[in-house]
Amino acid sequence: MWDMVAQAGIFIFGVLGIILVARKNKWGFVFGLLSQPFWFITSIQNGQWGIFAVSIIYTFSWVYGVYNWFWRNEQKKETIS
Repeated sequence: MWDMVAQAGIFIFGVLGIILVARKNKWGFVFGLLSQPFWFITSIQNGQWGIFAVSIIYTFSWVYGVYNWFWRNEQKKETIS
């Protein structure tokens, strides 16, 4: 059951995240970040420790994107005004 939910979460949030990032939409980083718990669940359940390690790096990448698009850009706008 959990494996099916995790696979659906990876598909829905992961694909949506990549598509939105490709279209330069900041919400893609949010959806990509939402896919990460599903990656962790499926990698732990299946003992895929390489995927688990890569998921940690991906999580930091998505967080960095969220930071850049939501907070850093807003701070730049405030200093320019």
